[in-house]
Amino acid sequence: MNKSKIDPIGGQAVIEGVMMRGLRQVAVAVRSPEGEIVLHKEVLTPWRKRHPILALPLIRGSVTLVESMAIGFRMLNVSANIATGEKPEKGESWFAIAIGLLLFVLLFKVLPATAFKFLQPFVPNILFLNAIEGGIRMSIFLLYLGGISLLPDVRRLFEYHGAEHQVIHCYESGKELTPENAKAFPSAHPRCGTSFLLVTLVLSILIFALLGSTPTILDRVVRQLLLLPVVAGFSYELIRLAGKGGREKNLIGRIALFLTIPGIWLQGLTTRKAQDDQLEVAIASLHGALEDPADLIVP
Repeated sequence: MNKSKIDPIGGQAVIEGVMMRGLRQVAVAVRSPEGEIVLHKEVLTPWRKRHPILALPLIRGSVTLVESMAIGFRMLNVSANIATGEKPEKGESWFAIAIGLLLFVLLFKVLPATAFKFLQPFVPNILFLNAIEGGIRMSIFLLYLGGISLLPDVRRLFEYHGAEHQVIHCYESGKELTPENAKAFPSAHPRCGTSFLLVTLVLSILIFALLGSTPTILDRVVRQLLLLPVVAGFSYELIRLAGKGGREKNLIGRIALFLTIPGIWLQGLTTRKAQDDQLEVAIASLHGALEDPADLIVP
């Protein structure tokens, strides 16, 4: 297989399974309570295909992030339905999203901004103060990942995360998709969302430094939220180049891959080497994402 001609694949670990997203469809494979692999597929028309302006560099990063979150959350509900036999109520799903967004704003925006305003009288150098604020944000992120990685259910989710990466590595290498072949590959991948989050946090320190001092905590939080699409845009382009650098002899891609190495290290927290049965699920999901989209479910 010509590695430069393969379809780009993205993925996500879900409850007892793996979601894979190709160019034309998305598939989620889940291990049912009976031990069978249940596959769900949908035709996919990316927003960037519907509206070409959304495919422009820097713009496409934020668009892809929002679209991926929407698809990922929908597939997460599908996996929960298959794995538990219980379909989540729509009200419960939206409530969970609202709580998640609220916690994100409180932990990663309000708390660091509050620390910024508290330390401002004691730290006259604005750039250094911005670095401290970014360090607080980074510390919260790392503590959060370290904390949830101790939970048994999350550790199993991280194994499926590793399965996703190992199977994508196997596919991109051109080898036959088997658990035995996939086991030889690492559980970390340069295009992982974990790397994207870490790169976003680092770039936010540099970009938010442009804000200088702000009059109130609310003003600072609002300005940072407005700048998030800019940060996400740059992060996406860097991760995209890093993904190419892992497959192609491309100097710029290699440099981008080098710059995102800390994201690879961080995946030591968010991925685990997968077991054979988990790799089988990931392979089934990848096959589903690569199949001809004819007769698939249209959401």
